[in-house]
Amino acid sequence: MTPFIYPIEISDDEKTKIKGSLNLERPLPYLTKKPEGSGFYRPGQIILEDAGNLDLMFYHTPSTARFIYIERRRPDLRLMEYIGITSKELEKVDSLQLPGQIWMGASRANLMWKAMQDIFNAPPLRKTITGSRQENLAIFPIAREGLKYQVPEAIYETYGYYTDEVILDAHHVFDSSIPVYNRKVEMTLFKDKDLNQPQHDDVHVAFIADSIASGLVMKEVITRIKERFRNLERVEVLAPLATIRGLSRIAESESRNGVKVRVHIFETVLNALPPDYYYSAHFNIPEFHIQPDLEQEYREWWGQDSQGKMIADTTCAGYGWSEAFYSPRKQIEMINNQLQERHNLTIADIIRRQLP
Repeated sequence: MTPFIYPIEISDDEKTKIKGSLNLERPLPYLTKKPEGSGFYRPGQIILEDAGNLDLMFYHTPSTARFIYIERRRPDLRLMEYIGITSKELEKVDSLQLPGQIWMGASRANLMWKAMQDIFNAPPLRKTITGSRQENLAIFPIAREGLKYQVPEAIYETYGYYTDEVILDAHHVFDSSIPVYNRKVEMTLFKDKDLNQPQHDDVHVAFIADSIASGLVMKEVITRIKERFRNLERVEVLAPLATIRGLSRIAESESRNGVKVRVHIFETVLNALPPDYYYSAHFNIPEFHIQPDLEQEYREWWGQDSQGKMIADTTCAGYGWSEAFYSPRKQIEMINNQLQERHNLTIADIIRRQLP
């Protein structure tokens, strides 16, 4: 796979324009500690005109692929019951091809745990961690989704480091005065008071755990962490799902300060769809994928609706984002609401296409 350059042009209104490019390098192989064997990491960068750059790192392993694409596995009868497929329909079915969106609840958290172990074994994060003392590292999981990424556990499992964990609650609230997005960021929890000033000053590397859609929450969180931790040198963002729009917003913001930010992403970058740029689907661009054949399989699985529209073009990789971990029933409702509105289908309808 050759390096790839994708032009970026984002506009929220006449006064706000971002231009630049997404530059993706060749994937590089590495060995994981898992029985599955090897994976790939792929450096990338957002380069903006008249602004700064944002370093990116993409990862492909068996676990990240299960999260993003399609996998053949045994149907979970209890989950299928929530989806609306009966046990009778599955009597003769030993396995089904299912998308990463159907990993929900505890099974999603378990898959995330395996994927985080994989990427912390890769050379980019290994260099960051082994170049620091354990007291120089702090984890900032954003409630609610980031709590399920199990980043401190992955660091301990891989390196034996005990790291401080500072839980944040940052979320969107409605604000009609904000153009396009109609939402702003509210932060109601920042649990760093357990650390005294010398312990604050020891923190040189922050690991932030949360996916990125519009980028509004992540921009605010990075700003607040920098305000409170004066010796911070770099920020490593663990964002399994991330959009070009959100990453570009972060690149624009972070060009104005001296702390280095890098974002770690599973498999591929996503498209943020209007009107609110929260709903995030795969790009149908083979060069965006470390293994384009997996994206082709993904698109074929979702197929077309009755109007001939490709469903994968509007299938959100996250849907309810946090609800996928905490409330499978609510997540299924969100998936169905979007599929019905856009394609007059439910997730059960699409899964039934796979039944014998």
